[in-house]
Amino acid sequence: MDKLLSGVQAVLNLGPTVILPIAIFILGLLFKTGAKKAFKSGITIGIGFVGINLVIDLLVKNLGPAAQAMVERFGLNLTVIDTGWPSAAAISWASPVAAILIPVCLFVNIILLLLKLTKTLDIDIWNYWHFIAAGATGYVVTGSWWFAILCTVLYEIAVLFVADKTAPMVQKFYGLEGISLPTGSTAAFGPIGILVGMGVSRIPGIKRLNADPESIQKRFGIFGEPMMMGLILGCVIGILAGYDLGKVFQVGISMGAVMLLMPRMVKILMEGLIPISEAARSFLQKRYGDREIYIGLDAALAVGHPSVMATALLLVPITLLLAVILPGNKVLPFGDLATIPFYVAFVVGSLRGNIIHSLISGTVMVALSLYMATNFADVHTQMLSGAQFSMPEGATQISSLDMGGNLFNWLILKFSQLWASYFLK
Repeated sequence: MDKLLSGVQAVLNLGPTVILPIAIFILGLLFKTGAKKAFKSGITIGIGFVGINLVIDLLVKNLGPAAQAMVERFGLNLTVIDTGWPSAAAISWASPVAAILIPVCLFVNIILLLLKLTKTLDIDIWNYWHFIAAGATGYVVTGSWWFAILCTVLYEIAVLFVADKTAPMVQKFYGLEGISLPTGSTAAFGPIGILVGMGVSRIPGIKRLNADPESIQKRFGIFGEPMMMGLILGCVIGILAGYDLGKVFQVGISMGAVMLLMPRMVKILMEGLIPISEAARSFLQKRYGDREIYIGLDAALAVGHPSVMATALLLVPITLLLAVILPGNKVLPFGDLATIPFYVAFVVGSLRGNIIHSLISGTVMVALSLYMATNFADVHTQMLSGAQFSMPEGATQISSLDMGGNLFNWLILKFSQLWASYFLK
């Protein structure tokens, strides 16, 4: 089992920029695009993801330290540290059940496709860690391999269901034709945010408020352009962090760059994906009539939209404020502040880019996430200890918004605890 896990880890360590082109090349051959076109599409998509990752890295490297500076400046002192999705992913991959769960996830997806219970073919193998995190949660609570597999499958089915239901919105709002986004965290945050957003958009007075990039640009001219919105919001975050003038502008320019560059990186990726998507549609129509199948990819394709980034940047200081004022919250948001764009992607899309409604919905969503992450801290910390990772300095427990504050994983936790209390006494 150790050798199998090491082999799986070696492949995963190549990252999505290598794994995805290989998967796309194989798909291209299966859908008969020809080796030359399949290879070119795979390489183009790999290059697009390199660009997306560079822009996300720029976001994380600037937003993370600014968030930490805000924490220190305002003297926030909470005992559960949000260590972010990287530690959650590492904990998941280090779980004893991780090696067997990847083939299980692939098998379940294919079976569901054949049975016409999903339209999504999830080739985003790296993000299977979200499914494995659910399995690892079930394993830690119950100690059962079979229960861990059950938890993984339940989580995967929930994510594929949300991916299917949101795919029309993803294609219409984000312009990602033939694509769904089965990223575990994005799908898990979506239901709460979308439901709250539906309520917000019906509140008298508030329902008439609208601020999307187009209306902002029309009203404010050059200052309403996405890169200028990024510049302004980045500068505000720098000021809240207590930076000097030079560093304030440095953060501002970086956020402006993220807003400008991300859509262009997505465009490069889509250039490679369109031939595969068209070939897949043609191939399937010949065999299954007009049956529609979506190619499941990373939600990073959606986070560069100006409305998503604007909402996410505004939510950073709001999340820190919520952590302080919410009674009963023990989580200090930190590691996952830079990944808030992933959490609000479906919410913003469902609200057609209305930043005001998205911000209100996102605030409620984050508040609930903090409570779930607080409740998850005991098990999250136990998983950290089992994986032999060291505790962050100054923390008595750890959690994360991505894993602990994630609705689907929290429900898996409750299901596991209920199972253990009734059947493992």
